[in-house]
Amino acid sequence: MIYLDNAATTQVCPEAAQAAMEAMTENYGNPSSTHGPGRDARQALKKARETVAASMGAKPEEVYFTSGGSEGDNWALQGACHLMRHRGRHIISSLTEHDAVRKTLDALSSQGWEVTRLAPGPDGAVSPQAVTAALRPDTALVSLMLVNNETGAVTDIPAVAKAIRAAGSPALLHTDAIQGYMKVPFTVKGLGADIVTVSGHKIHAPKGVGAQYVRAGLRPSPLILGGGQESAFRSGTENLPGILALAAAVEAYRADRDAPARMAALRRQILDTLSAAIPELVPIGGGAPHILCLSLPGYRSEVLLNYLDGQGICVSKGSACKRGARSHVLEAMALPAAVIDGAIRVSLGRFTTKEDADGFCQALLMARQTLRRSL
Repeated sequence: MIYLDNAATTQVCPEAAQAAMEAMTENYGNPSSTHGPGRDARQALKKARETVAASMGAKPEEVYFTSGGSEGDNWALQGACHLMRHRGRHIISSLTEHDAVRKTLDALSSQGWEVTRLAPGPDGAVSPQAVTAALRPDTALVSLMLVNNETGAVTDIPAVAKAIRAAGSPALLHTDAIQGYMKVPFTVKGLGADIVTVSGHKIHAPKGVGAQYVRAGLRPSPLILGGGQESAFRSGTENLPGILALAAAVEAYRADRDAPARMAALRRQILDTLSAAIPELVPIGGGAPHILCLSLPGYRSEVLLNYLDGQGICVSKGSACKRGARSHVLEAMALPAAVIDGAIRVSLGRFTTKEDADGFCQALLMARQTLRRSL
């Protein structure tokens, strides 16, 4: 099998799997308990928080653990809007956000919030100039993803933050950095965002764990109420196996310093190979080192995926959350129907090899020769 769907989820790395197993079988105390096992668990939780915070250039007390990206995005938008409700009821976002943001915005719209959804440029990114033009005196929140999960387009979040400040706007800035985390290195200070959402299963940690950076002094209302864990921002007994696995995956990623450059080289290898052999190939978006969205106009992406699956090659049509629906991201880019319908996403991980890239290229070339075009 050649697995090239790492933007959907990644193989758990050995370090993360070991950390989770040890937390489940050895260090299994509740961090809120006062006995020895509880204190051991609390110390491990503290160390994990320090590790994840360091990976973003944040202070440990600015990092909170969640169940993943969808919870983080929901919390960021709902919590920030509740906090800023007396400043204004206008939100700026984009047409290309993940559904965790899009559907939360829909819910906020039904509650009386006005949402401006910006169209991306030809490269799939949202420009700072578009944000500036959309700002209003009552803008309370701007939420834009750092790296698009379907096209790999990178939005210049630092420039967006500067644009908001230059306009004198009090709006908070949230970025869904799930696809950029560890692949497009950043610090929270460099981004200039008030809230940053990341997830574990995109960086070889297990599913069901993520982290949220919340700027010191900012107190968005919690999404989950209960026992007051995570400084009362996110109640519920901490998922210690997942959290320790996330920290282990972060440490492994940071130790593999060449990973982003290695993925970028493989991405370039695939694109160069296919562009030379397929004149009609249409690359879409780009910027991130690990995501390559491309289209074979005239071929149906579902047919291509089925063929590749039969060859043991795992790629996708777009976001795994879409479940076969047409990509709202590609539609927002105003691409021709034939390009949208022939688009597939190839996404790389730390363990992707040159042989994987070669195998995919060979299989796609064979698919092009074997399958009948629909035009």
